[in-house]
Amino acid sequence: MARRLVVTGGKGGTGKTTICANLGIALAKKNLRVLLVDFDLGLNNLDVAMGIEHKVVYDFVDVAEGRCRGAQALVQDAFEPTLFTMPSGHLAKRPISVDLANRVVSRLADSFDYILIDCPAGVDSGFRRAVGCANESIVVVTPHLAGIRDADKTVAMLDNAGMLSVNVVVNRVRGDLVAGGEMLSIFEVFSLLGHNSLGAIPELDDVNCCKRLKGKHNPFDILADNLHNGTKEMFDCVSQYNGLFGSLRRKLKRNV
Repeated sequence: MARRLVVTGGKGGTGKTTICANLGIALAKKNLRVLLVDFDLGLNNLDVAMGIEHKVVYDFVDVAEGRCRGAQALVQDAFEPTLFTMPSGHLAKRPISVDLANRVVSRLADSFDYILIDCPAGVDSGFRRAVGCANESIVVVTPHLAGIRDADKTVAMLDNAGMLSVNVVVNRVRGDLVAGGEMLSIFEVFSLLGHNSLGAIPELDDVNCCKRLKGKHNPFDILADNLHNGTKEMFDCVSQYNGLFGSLRRKLKRNV
């Protein structure tokens, strides 16, 4: 039976879809069976993040409205054979209830180790539908006061929903700004939100451009290890900007 996690963050722009996609890739690299489900009806972009937009035939709404079976709406990843995506391509003719959405997800749960649900922005009906289909959560927050305030409200709603676990990921960390005292550190963010610290993701051009990260120092591999194995390792976003050479790197980054 799959672990079902909703990837949320309250406000838009925190990088929920990016985290969902790259965490799914990292888990699949461990030979785990992973399903990504896009619950953002109408404003979907998980298929773009996964590079499968040209392969979509059916989507989540088609399954919910009975036009196809769940398996028919799954698109297999070109690089990780155990990774599948159920996109969401258009608005439903009628509102999709939490119960109906949960039935769609539950029918697939036995076929996967992880189901990651990409939650829409906000805390309205779309949020409630996504949360109602999961029993664990990942809250994506950026290290800015406004983002932390929204994330704190989201965490409170997830607690009230009875989540088994609420995990926090700090995304888009600028190590140069943290080292210079101009941005909150990940540990300050974790302390303010007061829930399980799952990981930190630096601000990376490749990630923002939907490119797959390669190499040994992939922050999403650390994130996947922490989620799957319960470890507490954190990607070091800051050390390269400390000291004399780090100060030079900070200045160069500011001028780019």
